[in-house]
Amino acid sequence: MENHNFRQIKSEIRILGIDDAPFTPRSDEDVLLVGTVFRGGQWLDGVLTTTVRVDGDDATWKIIEMVNGSRHLNQLRVIMLDGLTFGGFNVVDIVELSERTGLPVIVVVRKHPDMERIRRALKHRFPDWKARWRIIERAGRIHRVESEDPIYIQTSGIEPDDAAEIVRLSTTRSSIPEPIRVAHIIASGVRLGESRGSA
Repeated sequence: MENHNFRQIKSEIRILGIDDAPFTPRSDEDVLLVGTVFRGGQWLDGVLTTTVRVDGDDATWKIIEMVNGSRHLNQLRVIMLDGLTFGGFNVVDIVELSERTGLPVIVVVRKHPDMERIRRALKHRFPDWKARWRIIERAGRIHRVESEDPIYIQTSGIEPDDAAEIVRLSTTRSSIPEPIRVAHIIASGVRLGESRGSA
């Protein structure tokens, strides 16, 4: 897939940050996803929501529907995900997500994933583990973003250097980008009645 060319990354670039609410592991329930529309790391412009099944296989399509159905779509320039999976092991195909929305995707994680451990967990729990693992592999190389507290990213539809610049630009109040931090706070508050600290 061709990468979006950011000649200049503006300080108020519109970012959609997505995180999931707390959920009961290995349950047969839906989990809330919250998307926050941010201008850089400063201004919250909107909130989107959808639900996905815990340990299901619908996260990619539910996020595509949420994004493409949003009135913010024309302003959005990038999608930022808190990890590759939501609701346990409901894996997002970031290549598909980028292609179907026309937006680059940046996955943000705080620690370098232990890929072998993830593969073993999938193999142990899911009959379709090979399909889930292929989606994880498709997300590509993990890149370290240097900052005060280094974090790690995977990308689709955007050069890693551009993605790293957007991550740094939007990391204004904690060690993670503001769109994801606020999505986490909102999702926790809606699910639990009160958010629990920072993301």
